[in-house]
Amino acid sequence: MRRIYLDNNATTRVAPEVLEAMLPCYRDAYGNASSVHAFGQEAKGLLDTARQRVANFVNAEPNEIVFTSGGTESDNLAIRGVVEASARPRKHIITTRVEHHAVLHTCEALQKTGVDVTYLPVDSEGLVNPEDVRKAIDQETILISVMHSNNEIGTAQPLREIGQIALEHDVYFHTDAVQAAGKVRLDVDEWEADLLSIAGHKFHAPKGVGALYVRKGTRLRPLCFGGAHERNRRAGTENVPQIAGLGAAADLAVSELEKRSQTIAELRDYFENEVFRRVPEVALNGSRASRLPNTSNLRFERADSEALVINLDLEGVACSTGSACASGSIEPSHVLLALGLPIEQAFSSVRFSLSRYTTREEIDTVLEILPGVVSRCRQATPVGARLHART
Repeated sequence: MRRIYLDNNATTRVAPEVLEAMLPCYRDAYGNASSVHAFGQEAKGLLDTARQRVANFVNAEPNEIVFTSGGTESDNLAIRGVVEASARPRKHIITTRVEHHAVLHTCEALQKTGVDVTYLPVDSEGLVNPEDVRKAIDQETILISVMHSNNEIGTAQPLREIGQIALEHDVYFHTDAVQAAGKVRLDVDEWEADLLSIAGHKFHAPKGVGALYVRKGTRLRPLCFGGAHERNRRAGTENVPQIAGLGAAADLAVSELEKRSQTIAELRDYFENEVFRRVPEVALNGSRASRLPNTSNLRFERADSEALVINLDLEGVACSTGSACASGSIEPSHVLLALGLPIEQAFSSVRFSLSRYTTREEIDTVLEILPGVVSRCRQATPVGARLHART
């Protein structure tokens, strides 16, 4: 049975070019990048190259890049780092209801320490209104954190307007760009971002490596203490092989980005149009106009999404009900509920996410399989079963 992978928002395969960049770090350049001898300096050279590549990737300077273990650490360092560096007696953060749990749970933890947090609503497409951001700012506001694009529905937020509002009010602006990286162009200056998070495994680098852009002059307290690594912002011996992979993936992503994104978007649109033609009672979740080029979150009325994912997997097709970080939860997606969907519809939604390696032949195969799977699930597994399990 041929296996088809359409869960690239959860993670991506490591690109061959990225693997090739990593191998020398294991075989030859295995020194500690902080050591002064030749082995160490060779490793440091690879680290510096990767830092420059990632800086180019987000339109920043190399000394503004902090290497981390991934998106969750980057989000935590951005939010907690700014809060803990502030000397204000009262602190206020603004974010949205559709953020990744790495942001939401961090904000919830800070609330328990006395930090005020405003969770802004979104419209039926998942978009936050920049004017709501403006109205939420008060004298205690120290940080605005709004993701670039949503990991479940792909909706891309109006970052330019939000960043300008933050700049006008002298408030730090952080954006979780983990899902956007490698799919659209990242530009911290265009968005007036002070902090920006990325994770390598979302754009064909290995798992366990990411980065946080920190604009020069941003006050940030580290999460862990030890050596003076990463300009005293993230202690610990650098993971040179994975960082080299991150740099190679950043270079690969930038190459022909616009053309590749258009090709992926056209393939996604073809997939959606054919699904709508072949399967009755299907709707799109999120924004059709403002979203990532690879993401399609579809609602199959009267079909249980968990059953759909399992049955598609049995047919060799990998997709998901939403965030991989929430896999196994009996609760509906907080993102879909924030759009105003009733629980039954949230439990009927499936995410398909493409990559540079997805082919038209694979999509055609999925289109042959999907109608029968949906029909069987609608007959065999009522959505009400999961609703009952929650009570």
